[in-house]
Amino acid sequence: LLSCCSYRCLLFNTLVLSRMHGMNGWGFVGGRGSFPQRFEEQYHCYSVAYADKAHLEKGDKILLPPSAFDTLARLQVDYPMLFKLENPNNGTLTHCGVLEFTAEEGSCYIPFWMMQNLLIEEGGIITVTNVSLPKATLIKLQPQHVDFLEISNPRAVLEHALRNFSCVTKGDVICVPFNERNYHLELKEVQP
Repeated sequence: LLSCCSYRCLLFNTLVLSRMHGMNGWGFVGGRGSFPQRFEEQYHCYSVAYADKAHLEKGDKILLPPSAFDTLARLQVDYPMLFKLENPNNGTLTHCGVLEFTAEEGSCYIPFWMMQNLLIEEGGIITVTNVSLPKATLIKLQPQHVDFLEISNPRAVLEHALRNFSCVTKGDVICVPFNERNYHLELKEVQP
């Protein structure tokens, strides 16, 4: 369900999207065992552009170092692997998925829009913690500029763009590229 009025929240029922994804929703529950263990590390954070992976700006996937995979493989973590990213200097946080374990040791690469949400600069320190999130049933998005409402089919644009997200965090401003423009939308509400 999508409502298009200037600066009115856009309602988007993620159950519709989850059927399109074939991934059972935004936050996934599952995995191995009933006693998941915790992964928590600090890394120097850089934009995905530094890793020549600018296409990752279109979603929430990050790159972690191979040592993170080694540690996670020994733990009983839920799949797909989801993480909380936190700026230890100010407590801002967001959530994401991981694409690859190819980052340089001691570093991680995240989309620039996430860096903006975390209020962190290139090379700053972030804490990465594995998490399990409940499946979302509804999100409300608010465009940050009226230009988004001029798109002829904003629902289709959102459905396509949100396929690149493993999970979402209330309060984040996500970037949705379309027709060589970047549209920013704030996540006003996430249920549950």
